[in-house]
Amino acid sequence: MFQSFDSSVSPGQGPARLAALRERLAAQGLAGFIVPRADAHQGEYVAPCDARLEWLTGFTGSAGFCIVLPDVAGVFVDGRYRTQVKAQVDMAHFTPINWPEVKPGDWLRQHLAGGVVGFDPWLHTADEIARIEAALAGGVTLKPVTNPVDAIWSDRPAPPAAPAFAHPEVLAGESAGDKRARLAAELRAKGEAAAVITLPDSLCWLLNIRGGDVPRNPVVQGFAILADDGQVTVFADPAKFGADLRAHLGAGVAIRPPGDFVPALRSLTGPVRVDRATAPLAVTLELEAAGIAVSPGADPCILPKARKNAAEIAATSEAHLRDGAAFCEFLSWLERSAPGSLTEIAVVEALEGFRRATNALHDISFDTICGAGPHGAIIHYRVTRETDRPLGEGELLLVDSGAQYKDGTTDITRTMAIGDPGEEARDCYTAVLRGLIAISRARWPRGCSGRDLDALARQFLWAKGLDYDHGTGHGVGAFLSVHEGPQRLSRLSDVVLEPGMILSNEPGYYREGAFGIRLENLILVREAPRLGDGRDQLCFATLTFAPFERRLIRIETLAPEERAWLNAYHAEVLEKLGPRISPATRAWLETACAAL
Repeated sequence: MFQSFDSSVSPGQGPARLAALRERLAAQGLAGFIVPRADAHQGEYVAPCDARLEWLTGFTGSAGFCIVLPDVAGVFVDGRYRTQVKAQVDMAHFTPINWPEVKPGDWLRQHLAGGVVGFDPWLHTADEIARIEAALAGGVTLKPVTNPVDAIWSDRPAPPAAPAFAHPEVLAGESAGDKRARLAAELRAKGEAAAVITLPDSLCWLLNIRGGDVPRNPVVQGFAILADDGQVTVFADPAKFGADLRAHLGAGVAIRPPGDFVPALRSLTGPVRVDRATAPLAVTLELEAAGIAVSPGADPCILPKARKNAAEIAATSEAHLRDGAAFCEFLSWLERSAPGSLTEIAVVEALEGFRRATNALHDISFDTICGAGPHGAIIHYRVTRETDRPLGEGELLLVDSGAQYKDGTTDITRTMAIGDPGEEARDCYTAVLRGLIAISRARWPRGCSGRDLDALARQFLWAKGLDYDHGTGHGVGAFLSVHEGPQRLSRLSDVVLEPGMILSNEPGYYREGAFGIRLENLILVREAPRLGDGRDQLCFATLTFAPFERRLIRIETLAPEERAWLNAYHAEVLEKLGPRISPATRAWLETACAAL
């Protein structure tokens, strides 16, 4: 099993660790310290040695931070984690804060009359610190310091050391040399001498390599400097790069140990491009201290990486068909077996087993979210042996899962009925499904961003006075991170959607203490067939294939065009997956995909 069901946290240890941290802060003359869920590469998923927020508070979510002051410790989490955080932290010592509704700068102003609040400049971006500082007033200041958590974390795990490996050009669709030359030309056109690459997925995309340094993400942790002549210097553990991989990288790529990164920064000739939104502030501070001009600009890999080329699209399409077949085998098994004596853990084990049976599974793309009944309302719930519960008759079961195959990354969510869950569940499920269909059917003129489309997914919930506290969609990589920027379907995203971008389409609804509903397909931005007066428009192609739960659909509430889309989608599911599945599952799929 890739997924573990052991609990990695012990909230009971939080108070002692919090007290030790406060003692350390007092010794350093600090009134407070910010502990983020982040590493030096600003990844959503972190290696065990970088899980400082989890170690201190017990909170395991993929986003958030804690501000520790002498008399209060606020744990800031967004809407995905407001139920989870209350179950994981010691509420007598840590106070959950609704973020981003409550801004950290405003909160600091309210709770601290004056003093210095420390932060680790390797764990925060320049933009992040600037936003906090803009809200501060009075005598409160922020100061970059050596991380005091590391000083008291006596049994901190060792850094990851997984070997890196080549990602074939036939899957990448472009050689690493061509990528380096293309981005170097962009630097020269802007008069920049170099760019600092800090994101592991950018590094891996640029060099056509993959690794295993971060759980569920096939990336290599390291920094890189891309020069305007196309030469790249990678700063990572040299032991990760074997002779064959070095030959694959070629003479234009040098490997140096991590300790050489800061001296290399100080020796550069400017201007040097640094992404204020993704690079640690420490990079900018080191360059400025050496008198080197900093050119603020986006990581040059981010947009090219997001725009999947023809080879990447073909590869990930095949990965999604493979994964869809495995998921249908799982759904067929679940219908035959549930509820019986099944528990959430048994469901997760079975789903991973069907994916392993493809003989192509490299890893899962994140720990499977399998929430039965009230656990479905915990948006990013991860079952443990302590929280495992049986599937109950009349409940909903939410399963959000994905896989890493060498030809693509998948992410799919379906919500199933275990018996008869009642009319309220059907009403909510149908509203969520109609939102997914609205996004799937959307057409828009070039130049629109995710925030222009987000409301399409929410409209049917809004009509009922309901909503969900997460974005509608995130970007997805090509055998890289399952959460990839910069594109999103969110009211907060102004990134223009472009052909080749892959996003999730995942509206939901969550009734705390009762049930959760989420439906998710991955979708690909593509050029739309011209209509009307021939205007240039874009649309989505669906990559994910698996049936929706017929027992939860209020068919009479669907508009004719919605019913037509759903029938066409189910017909395509049967056509594409039928030849890939067992006879028993095909018989089940024929019923599941029958026209409404």
